[in-house]
Amino acid sequence: MSKSLFFAGLLLLFASFLTHPPTLSAETHGPPVQGDWLINHLSAEPATLNPITATDAYASNINEYVYESLLKRDEKTLELVPVLADSWEIADDHLTYTFHLKKNIRWQDGQPFTARDVLFSFERIRDPKVDAAHLRNYYQDIEKLEVLDDFTVRYRYRIPYFRALEFCGGIPIVPAHLFKESDDFNQHPIGRSPLGTGPYKLLRWDTGKEIVLVRNEGYWGEKPWLDRIVFKIITDSTVALQVLKQGGLDFSGLRPIQWVKQTQGKRFEENFEKLKYYLPSYSYIGWNLRKPIFADRRVRQAMTLLVNRETILNRILFGLGTVVTGTFYVNSPEYNREIKPYPYDPSAAVELLKSAGWEDRDGDGILDRDGIPFSFEFLISAGSKFGEQLATIVQENLKQVGIKMEIRKLEWAVFIQKIQEHDFDACTMGWSLGWVSDPFQLWHSSQAEKGSNFVGFVNEEADRLIVAARQEFDAEKRYKLYHRFQEILHEEQPYTFLFTTEALVAVARRFENVTVYPMGLSPREWWVPSALQKYREP
Repeated sequence: MSKSLFFAGLLLLFASFLTHPPTLSAETHGPPVQGDWLINHLSAEPATLNPITATDAYASNINEYVYESLLKRDEKTLELVPVLADSWEIADDHLTYTFHLKKNIRWQDGQPFTARDVLFSFERIRDPKVDAAHLRNYYQDIEKLEVLDDFTVRYRYRIPYFRALEFCGGIPIVPAHLFKESDDFNQHPIGRSPLGTGPYKLLRWDTGKEIVLVRNEGYWGEKPWLDRIVFKIITDSTVALQVLKQGGLDFSGLRPIQWVKQTQGKRFEENFEKLKYYLPSYSYIGWNLRKPIFADRRVRQAMTLLVNRETILNRILFGLGTVVTGTFYVNSPEYNREIKPYPYDPSAAVELLKSAGWEDRDGDGILDRDGIPFSFEFLISAGSKFGEQLATIVQENLKQVGIKMEIRKLEWAVFIQKIQEHDFDACTMGWSLGWVSDPFQLWHSSQAEKGSNFVGFVNEEADRLIVAARQEFDAEKRYKLYHRFQEILHEEQPYTFLFTTEALVAVARRFENVTVYPMGLSPREWWVPSALQKYREP
């Protein structure tokens, strides 16, 4: 589950999504034409653009234009459709998946794309020396990947996996010919110089400023209309809004306060269209269970009881979201609606803390146990206004019952390094989910050492449910397993689950064919009428 460190998960189409998505444009200007640039806002700089080792949404936002896989999920229908594969076959026992590749594909340096690239990428994902633990769990049950010829590959599983087609077909693929046997894959130059088969290729990466993609004129498929996609790196959302208003950005996410109060003027409405739509995601506070202070679930339950989520939702997010109780998307059948959020209840929290041994024994106003004060550090990303506001409110709530919380703000790259190294007490982040759920990556105990189970959650029953669900092809039976799993999460509170919020964005009105699909927006389809084009290729 890849944001916030947003990351990988997954989901079916539900009634809440638009079945007939509207387009923004009030009028059209004839057939699509080529030209113009899209200037996009990027709120943090990705650590790498290597699609196998990258773990955040910032890299994903860029790589989706550069790299492709065998299959993808269609934005409109949510069905799996071919990209680099022509066709595929699935054995009746769900253990063998054969893909036939297209034969006219070339990497952006002109070298042919073949089955060797798929095998090389698979081997790198499976290599324990490669920083791909977030992917490795999805491929761990594959016995082998066979190259039958230059354009045919066959995966063989040892046990069935209900999402096998999605991951076999959606495997991130890098060009094998760029790598030498002696190369350190994690530090390979491809991380700064991506090279894919996609419709755009890297023009330049100016550290701290912008990442520029230019249309791949040798692209094998239908070429996009826009000449360039430019990602301007602006870590301060207030500055980003000013740049947007001044015309320096065409497309940007908005904070709730910006949506409600700072983008209402006539001039803004003339230049930009505002869109809001739900995508599967959630935010959370993560408690590091490896730390003695958070090892007791009574303490974690108390921490949740001390977070006034309804007040935070209304005060910071202007009510543009929903309080959630688990790891599944709130509008999905995987989500257990019988579980109600813990209320804000400081008195109950104090009783739980007392039962866990935390009292103010020395009269200094701070709870203590065995002579150790209840004091911890709360990490937030420097680019997150929400994180900063959340931390300030939580800090004050905890202070009132005798808990000392220090807020530490770190740049994104340092922040995520601390999280991955488990060098934190508590933090706030979010997960961007996909379209079919599998909680293994986030919650199975095997992912606690090197994986996305950053908080170190270990529970035997949860492990059994997660593994059983992976092999259950009956959706209703799988939902029941997930509902019980969510009950365990609710009891254990390794996260204080916060909110699923609406995506809030602004798009310059000169762009045509801006459509909200079930999977969000698809800028690859956008175009600008000749009379409205703002940028020209040099």
